[in-house]
Amino acid sequence: MRNTTETLETIVAFARTVRAAGVGADPERVRTMVRALDHLDVLDPSDVYWAGRLTLCSDPADLPRYDRCFAAYFSGDTARVPRRPPSVTVTRSAAVPVAPRADGHGGERADPRTATACETEVLRRRDVGRLTAAERAEVARLIALLDTGAEHRRTRRYAPAATGRVDPRRTVREVLRNGGEVSAVRRRARRTRPRRVVILVDVSGSMSPYADALLRFAHAAVRSGGRAAEAFSVGTRLTRLTRELSHRDPGTAMAAVAAAIPDWSGGTRLGVELKEFLDRHGQRGTARGAIVVIASDGWERGDAALLGAQMARLGRLAHRVVWANPHKARPGYEPLTAGMAAALPHVDHFVAGHSLEALERLATLVRTGGPRA
Repeated sequence: MRNTTETLETIVAFARTVRAAGVGADPERVRTMVRALDHLDVLDPSDVYWAGRLTLCSDPADLPRYDRCFAAYFSGDTARVPRRPPSVTVTRSAAVPVAPRADGHGGERADPRTATACETEVLRRRDVGRLTAAERAEVARLIALLDTGAEHRRTRRYAPAATGRVDPRRTVREVLRNGGEVSAVRRRARRTRPRRVVILVDVSGSMSPYADALLRFAHAAVRSGGRAAEAFSVGTRLTRLTRELSHRDPGTAMAAVAAAIPDWSGGTRLGVELKEFLDRHGQRGTARGAIVVIASDGWERGDAALLGAQMARLGRLAHRVVWANPHKARPGYEPLTAGMAAALPHVDHFVAGHSLEALERLATLVRTGGPRA
């Protein structure tokens, strides 16, 4: 980081990554972290770690997510965490890191961790179809950190709760146990459970530059959603990938996926494959009330009318239908292909899917539901 602006950009970008991993790091918490670092040494990893942990995290479940993000963002190694928080009385002058001069003299030392953070921020916005092998590996590592656990929905069943409707049965039983004396009014509220997430990834030839990143996104979704997540590949055949993607290690999961998909880089028959998905899985409950994500460029080689009819059918079954198109972010792009034009009237959210930043937004959309488009 060369100046205060870069320091601030790095912290904001790190907070965005933490938020994408599922931590509720809202703008006020980010501002608190920045104010805390004003009293600390931004070149000290321990200071940065604790400033972020104490300000961005609000729940015990946030801590492992924060540790993973910190390790991935600033070092690429496992975070080295001191046992106790450091003192907050280091210096008020907040030494801002300055890059060394070209002649090798003067200037403050540049921290390689912060340099990595700046490079990661640039990498987040780049098209994954144009990355080098090393950059792809870094993006794959960051995709594995995404939390795509779906929003929770209320069920028809009730459970004991501190607030809510009066539970007459439990209240009466409590009265009988106390000899007729009313000591407390028992209450109940609707149970909640994660909404099902279904991801269909197009692995046809036109999607080759993006299929790996999108399948890794599906792996993160299956890992985050557990039994509430399902993943399929579509192309010329429909392949269920949930079992292959349930492996904890991304490399092992992707190797299993590569062995399971028989139609890599083939043609596209989205209408036929979507009909098969609805007949075999969706109509029976997989898509009913679920958030369905279709990751495809919409280059349909089959009957576009069939695709439109199946999308209308899917729209009636699913809670929300999200279409992630890697080409949407390109300047001047318009959904003029026959497949895309037939599908769009039945899509609730039409989003980009070309970069790590776009996938982070997609993860947030799946996790929070988001307003209907």
